[in-house]
Amino acid sequence: MGTVNYMSEIERALQTFHSIRVSDIMPSIVTMPIVTLDAPLVDVLKLLRTRHHVWVVKSREDMELEGVIRYFDVMNVLLPPEDTKARFGNISALFKSILGGAERAEDVMERNVMTIEDDATVLDALKRMRHYKIQILAIVDEKGRLVGEVSLRMLIDEFLRLMKLGGAQWTQHGSSSRSE
Repeated sequence: MGTVNYMSEIERALQTFHSIRVSDIMPSIVTMPIVTLDAPLVDVLKLLRTRHHVWVVKSREDMELEGVIRYFDVMNVLLPPEDTKARFGNISALFKSILGGAERAEDVMERNVMTIEDDATVLDALKRMRHYKIQILAIVDEKGRLVGEVSLRMLIDEFLRLMKLGGAQWTQHGSSSRSE
C-alpha cells in the first residue's frame, strides 16, 4: 500500500514539474554569462573559466541572441589552425583559432543556438534537450531576444525542490551507501 501512495506522490510531483513554465525557474539575466559580438576573446575566456558557456548578443540594449560559445569549443580557439583542420575536418574551425585570426566573440561563436520560447514548459524543454542531445537552452521572447536560460541542472534542482515541498520521501532502495 505504501508503494502505491509513494508512486502517486511521485506522479503528482512530475505532473506539476512538467507543467512549470521555464520562465518561472530561469535565473536572473544579470547572473548569466553574456557578451556582445565585439567582445574581446580574452573576456570570453575569463567567463569560461567558471562557466560552461557564454551567450553572445548583438548589443546589451536589444539583447538579440546571435550565438553561443561553449567551454568545449575553446579547444578550437587555443589550437593552431592546422591541428583544428586535421582533427575536425571543419574549414570554419580554421578561422576560430586565435592564430587563424579570431579576436572577438563573433569570430568563435556557434551561430546555431538551441532556443526555447519563454512561455514553454519544463516538459517542452526536456523534450528539446533530449532531441538535440544538449543540456542547456537559451530562453527567448517572441522577438528572439535573450531573456534567460534553462539547463538540465536547473531542472534537476527544481524537481528535487518540488519533491521536498510535497514531502515525498524519494529514497533509492538498494543503495550501497545505506548503513546496515
